[in-house]
Amino acid sequence: MDYSLNSRKVAEATEQWMRQRGVDKREIGELVMFLQRQYYPNLTMEECMESVERVLSKREVQNAVLTGIQLDVLAEEGKLFPPLQDIVFNDEGLYGCDEVLSLSIVNVYGSIGYTNFGYIDKQKPGVLKRLNEKNGKDVHTFLDDIVGAIAAAASSRIAHRKQAEKETEEYIDEA
Repeated sequence: MDYSLNSRKVAEATEQWMRQRGVDKREIGELVMFLQRQYYPNLTMEECMESVERVLSKREVQNAVLTGIQLDVLAEEGKLFPPLQDIVFNDEGLYGCDEVLSLSIVNVYGSIGYTNFGYIDKQKPGVLKRLNEKNGKDVHTFLDDIVGAIAAAASSRIAHRKQAEKETEEYIDEA
């Protein structure tokens, strides 16, 4: 039997798993607003949400989301081999694979995404604070970084688009 991946099913699974893990896309939009409002005071939540949707439509992003969530779930269920089980379950500080996976998301929209990601990863506003809390039961070792990376990528997308709009306006004014 030939293998054939259904892109629509992958996208639907990505959204479903994020919802099941307690992440609402609007919360990611709020992170985008947090990152960009000082640069673009007239930025709307609608623009932020459109950017989040565009980031989530990318296959690389969907793959990272599904992979990270699966590892978090397996750690919650105690199904990873030691010592990885303890490392992921406890979100070990020296374990950087969660950030590395998330950087594959950030990379989709260029180097500005790296600074956005680093900033939001340190600040942990909104949903990131909740996902980063350790209660001994829920594991979000990968998901907190993935959500931050989606917000960072969406913010980078906005920055690129706003710059292009500015340049277009300047060009028209010069003509």
